Amino acid sequence: MAVSVFRNIPYAAAPTGAARFAAPTPVHGAPGGDGPGPTAPAPERRFAADLSPALGQGWVRGEDYLTVNVWTPRTDGNAPVMVFVHGGGFLSGTGQAPLYDGTSFARDGVVLVTLNYRLGAPGWLDLPDAPRNRGLLDVLAALRWVREHIAGYGGDPDRVTVFGQSAGGMIVSALLVTPEAAGLFRGAISQSGGLHTLTGAEAAETTRALADRLGVPATAEAFAAIPDERLVSALADLPGVGPRLSPLGVVLDEPDEVAPPHPVDLLVGTNTQESLLYQRPERSAGIDAMFRDARERLVSRYDKAFTYDFDWRGGPFGACHTAEVPFVFDNTGLPALRTANGLLGADIPPSLATEMHGAWVRFAMTGDPGWSGTRRFR
Repeated sequence: MAVSVFRNIPYAAAPTGAARFAAPTPVHGAPGGDGPGPTAPAPERRFAADLSPALGQGWVRGEDYLTVNVWTPRTDGNAPVMVFVHGGGFLSGTGQAPLYDGTSFARDGVVLVTLNYRLGAPGWLDLPDAPRNRGLLDVLAALRWVREHIAGYGGDPDRVTVFGQSAGGMIVSALLVTPEAAGLFRGAISQSGGLHTLTGAEAAETTRALADRLGVPATAEAFAAIPDERLVSALADLPGVGPRLSPLGVVLDEPDEVAPPHPVDLLVGTNTQESLLYQRPERSAGIDAMFRDARERLVSRYDKAFTYDFDWRGGPFGACHTAEVPFVFDNTGLPALRTANGLLGADIPPSLATEMHGAWVRFAMTGDPGWSGTRRFR
């Protein structure tokens, strides 16, 4: 099947100057070109595993990075739509990373959309004179773009499934309890995410630490005067808050008392050895428990949810954080995944991608991935 690809389509105005700390302003424009577009300002992050397939090749400078990419089987169709929210610890990542190529989804009859959102301080630093969770507002703006325009790319705006991994999975979970997201999607998948949020008090720790490091007041007005390069370098090595791995995240006071979640089809899962990606033996139990607990907090709010455990341990880093994503996208052939420090290594079971990718496609088409209880992928 031939697949059409449209890249770098703006869904919001470029977040420049003071607008870096304001709510997004929706726009609709023509695709920006066939090649890679700019990405959100982000630090270079190093892991034992080569994460370049998932994180891309680093910060690609440019102002117009609030964009979506679309893979479609046909522009005159009415196919189900899947919108992917990338991970990266709220600090890095891009929807145009090689791993998120949507060709396999389009081949199987799904319109696949990936997106960029604001990262780091512009997206997630909690400031008293700026809207909270600006990166989440970006994702909402992208979903509204999908609602308004995806029919022109062969997608059905009434059959949208939003899915994400890691920080993206946490954003998806936050969307489920965000009133403004009502009606924008009918299904949701949270991979290694769950309901994992910061309170305002916890977020204030990072705000104070970053403001002190930069020598400015803890206000959006002050931060707006600081160049992106300086913001990125100042935030790069700040520690996580409490047991969390990132200093930033979705800020939600009293998460157990928010509005009931949207009544959508839900698929939630974690990897059995999440912590192996981070190479921190002293924290492995706590990291794995953190992901499991966030998953259960989300599942407990639903009468019915499909769950899974990813337990394929054949790669150099076992069933670590992010290892399931190549199978979901049926993109296990990327060379960087198969090296000695790649996520998967050389010996990859041919059937696992067929199983996982097929389940995600079935969920988008029917609301049911094909099992009851918890499915273990191994």
